[in-house]
Amino acid sequence: MRKFIVNVNGNRYEVEVEEIGVPAQPAQGANADAAPAVPPKAVDPVVSAAPPPAPRVESTPAPQAVPQGSAGAYELTSPMPGTILDIRVNIGEKVKKGTVVAILEAMKMENEILAPKDAVVAGINVTRNQQVNSGDIIMTLT
Repeated sequence: MRKFIVNVNGNRYEVEVEEIGVPAQPAQGANADAAPAVPPKAVDPVVSAAPPPAPRVESTPAPQAVPQGSAGAYELTSPMPGTILDIRVNIGEKVKKGTVVAILEAMKMENEILAPKDAVVAGINVTRNQQVNSGDIIMTLT
């Protein structure tokens, strides 16, 4: 086992690496016992760091309501990338806090998008089977 110190995103880790395979055999021949012409240079080992961890996705898929202007409108945004499977409300419909307003499929899971407050649906910005990214506006509530 060989020990190395690895820096990943500013964090220092001490790791042990097991050498596998057959150790190198000395060369056979007339100069087999002679010292090498150039001594090996001490080189710090290069260790590839693992990719940074994926961002954490909250277990509750309820999106954040973001105030829009001074009119009291809220933009309901997608909490993660995915596909809109269903829209459960219509423009002008009154919704209560916690009402399922849309279904978002992400990572092969169906996530309910919930109304963050009692409101009226002022606009719907997506359609069924539409791809959305995190932060895309799904609908506007007033």
